Amino acid sequence: MDIRAIFMGLAFAVMWSSAFTSARIIVAAAPPLSALALRFLISGLLAVIIARALGQSWKLTPAQWRATIIFGICQNALYLGLNFVAMQTIEASLAAIIASTMPLLVALAGWAFFSEKPKPLAVAGLIAGVIGVAMIMGTRFGGGVDGFGLILCVIGVVALTVATLAVRGAISGGNFLMVVGLQMLVGSAVLFPFAGLLETLEINWSWTLVLAFAYTTLVPGLAATFVWFILVNRVGAVRAATFHFLNPFFGVAIAALLLGEALGPLDLVGVAVIAAGILAVQLSKIQGTQR
Repeated sequence: MDIRAIFMGLAFAVMWSSAFTSARIIVAAAPPLSALALRFLISGLLAVIIARALGQSWKLTPAQWRATIIFGICQNALYLGLNFVAMQTIEASLAAIIASTMPLLVALAGWAFFSEKPKPLAVAGLIAGVIGVAMIMGTRFGGGVDGFGLILCVIGVVALTVATLAVRGAISGGNFLMVVGLQMLVGSAVLFPFAGLLETLEINWSWTLVLAFAYTTLVPGLAATFVWFILVNRVGAVRAATFHFLNPFFGVAIAALLLGEALGPLDLVGVAVIAAGILAVQLSKIQGTQR
């Protein structure tokens, strides 16, 4: 993996992890589904306009369209929609930790549904991930975590797993920025009807809200997704996913720094165990591709 890919992976991990903190700020002042649908509309239109200016086409292959629609529904509408609703009642750090288990779920899905026999290192990583999650959940349930919000996050990370399994079809053939924009517009189109039916448009305006919304729209929303697609195309999905082991660290660190969310010793140990599990799973996949 070259130095440029490493910097891209680090940048993606920081941007992806910071989204939970900015989302927590947004949902404290605005209806979550409406805010997210508007964010996707703005990000998607910007991406499509820039892509067209760069000469990219929206004439995708059938496989690209299919994967782009799946990605837009599963990641944008389901995963992020459920997380935005959940973060009205649970902390950003907990949402980030749950979402960070996605590489473990991808490996588990490969084992359960695609007959991919895991190597001993991957099995150890999966076990470590389960232990780490159990440690964190034990401390959070003792502190009175909202069960409904937790369930929404779990459903969301399952949807993110499905989106990740579909991403290869979405990026093959180029047009990366166009694909990013179109899958965001898919998410926006799915979310707006639900926002209209389920929410009352009441917003507590502040500069903090405006800055958080602008940041979420442009950085985690547009830049992080684009960087991720480019990274996957450069080094492959398996190697790119290795950077997910940084997400638990960055997620809890940014939430603690900007939101003042408390972290106990067991939380920190659990985060480290989960990160080690993710890294072990991804390293086992890299070893498999080199044989």
